[in-house]
Amino acid sequence: MTTRTTQCILHFPTPFRLDGFADAQPPGEYRIDREDELIEGLSWTAWRRVGTFIHLPAIGAKATTQQMVRVDPATVDAISEKDDPQ
Repeated sequence: MTTRTTQCILHFPTPFRLDGFADAQPPGEYRIDREDELIEGLSWTAWRRVGTFIHLPAIGAKATTQQMVRVDPATVDAISEKDDPQ
């Protein structure tokens, strides 16, 4: 199966909560990885999302360790939309 990973940096100006964590995550810039797999057997190229991950802590945060945590893509979208000033 062919897979691809795309990365982006999202800025969260306010603290936010993630399922599975007791404390809120601090505001800052976070790297988001989206992993997709190729849907085979179609006459056109199509991809299916199989995972979304956030890297904790925020980029530039003073921490000795980092972790990559699987998150629901809808959670990331909801957090980014809530903090979007539009």
